[in-house]
Order: sequence, then structure tokens, then C-alpha cells
Amino acid sequence: MKKYIFARLLAGVLLFGASGGLPSLSAGGNSEGSREAENIQTKTLRHSLGTVEFSGSIQRVIAIDWDFAEMVLALGMQPVGITQIEGYKKWVNIPAALDESVVDVGKRGEPNLERIIELRHDLIITATDLAANNYDELNAIAPTLLFNNFPEDNSSQYEVMLNIFRTIAAALNREEAAEAVLAELERTFYEANTALKRRGLEGGRFVLAQSYLVGDASDFRLFTDNAMVVEIMKNMGLKNFWNGTPGKFGFSTVGFEGLGAVAADTRFFWIAHPDARKATRDAPVWDSLPFVRSESVHWLGGDVFLFGGPLSAAALVEKILASLGTDS
Repeated sequence: MKKYIFARLLAGVLLFGASGGLPSLSAGGNSEGSREAENIQTKTLRHSLGTVEFSGSIQRVIAIDWDFAEMVLALGMQPVGITQIEGYKKWVNIPAALDESVVDVGKRGEPNLERIIELRHDLIITATDLAANNYDELNAIAPTLLFNNFPEDNSSQYEVMLNIFRTIAAALNREEAAEAVLAELERTFYEANTALKRRGLEGGRFVLAQSYLVGDASDFRLFTDNAMVVEIMKNMGLKNFWNGTPGKFGFSTVGFEGLGAVAADTRFFWIAHPDARKATRDAPVWDSLPFVRSESVHWLGGDVFLFGGPLSAAALVEKILASLGTDS
């Protein structure tokens, strides 16, 4: 699919500007539209630990997890701080670039509280898995929203992502921008499905894999039906072959022996950085795998973020279509 899908996804943001128990938001106070009224209204946001209340508009946001940083960017704002910027730039490939002024506030699991305090922000957004030991400290610094983006009941991670995105948009008064982005994402799915139908590829079986090195050996994450990225690919019109036991994060981890179960007529969409790709292809067993022998391997590169928001979803769609030699 042509790269203009990203321009379309972001056009809604530019047009509208501001605007789990899944999280939701309710707002009180005067909402007659003036900027002054917006600045003094009180909002109560529900999140995974209850509610957070604050007054005034939010201008300065710290995103502890990368998916939340991506969502803020998709809404047309720059966060003032995120964690592990070097890793973010390595793994998250979306058209909304992170500004050079954004401050690195430490590790995702251990953010630098002193640096966070110095940024004089209005809101912190973090995840359940990252804030088990520091939520109270973060919330004492500024109102802190905590989201569980990996529900343990195997419910739809994609629906969770949509709800979190809409809640963040409501917190930032950018609801219309969010709906424009999501409408374009639905259009992207439709156009991808149309392109696959045109090529006779709709309904094709796939495995989505991410490999990485453990010492000198390759391990593979094979994504299961509860994963957000699998639902994205189903929205394109493809069918998941891998029926491994769903884990909390939406994948099974296997070695080369597990790949032997992937049938020859299954397309193997593979995400790996170049060093992991080379090590895998150099392994003697690689060329003997059924899907390798049938030339059904589609390398997507290394910088497809599989746990992100709407822009990462669109990036995955584009990478898959490009790997199939398919355009919209």
C-alpha cells in the first residue's frame, strides 16, 4: 500500500487540531467552547486503578511506555518526556517523528523520578506491567493514568488499544482527531483487503513471527489469536495458522524445532533486525523448513512495532502488502 496512507492518517490530526473495565472519561464543568472555560473545567478519568481528577487543559505529557508515546504523537502533540528514546527510535517506525526536544526519562520499568519532576508536566501515562512498584510515586508528582494493555482474560488487545487511544484523546481534548485517525485506519484495512482480493490472496494462511538472538541462538515469537497484530492482519482478510496457547502478551516462544509445524503453504511474515535475520538464515536447519523450501518467507524488517497504536497498525499493513508485492 502506498505510503500516502500515513499522510491520510495524520491529515485528520492536522484538520481537527485539538480536540478494561476498559478506561473511559467523563468531564464536568463549563463546556461552552471558550478556551477560558476549557482551562478551568474538571475532568475525571477512569483507568485501571480507579479514577484521576484534574482541572485545566493538558499541554505537557510524559509517556512511560512507547505505545502511549505513539498515541500522543498520533493526536498531533509531542510528549515532553518518554522512556528509552534510543530503543523507541530503533523499534517504532511511524511517520509522526519524535521531536529532538523530547527528554529521555529513564527506563520503562524504572523511570527517573527526578527528571520527571523537572519537566513540570500535566499528566503521566503508564502501563500496569511497568508501574507495579512506582505508581504511587508517579501519581504524587502529577495525575497519572495507568492502563492494562495486556488483559489476562484473552479479550481483544486491539479493542483495548482503541479504548486507550480514545481515552488519551479525551484527556487531551482531541477526540475528533482520534476518530479521524481511526476512520483512516479502517479505510486502510478496507483497501488492503481489496488489494488482496484482487491478487487472489484473501483468506490466505499466515504466521507472524518476531525473532531475536539469545546468545548465538535464535528464538521466535509466534503470535496467537489474542494478539493485537493478529487481529490487524485478520482485518486485512488473512487467516492465522498458528494455534499455540495464547500467552498474556499474545505470542508463543519457540526455537527452530517449533517452526517445523508451520506448513509449506503458509506465509511466514518475519520481523527481525538484520543481525538476528543473518544468524537465523545461517543456521543449518533454516533451509530445511517447509515454508522456507516453498519460498513463503516475507521479511518485514526490524522496525515494525507490534505493541503500538493506530500508526503502528498502519505500518504493519503497509509492510505486509509491500512484502507481497501488492499495492492499493
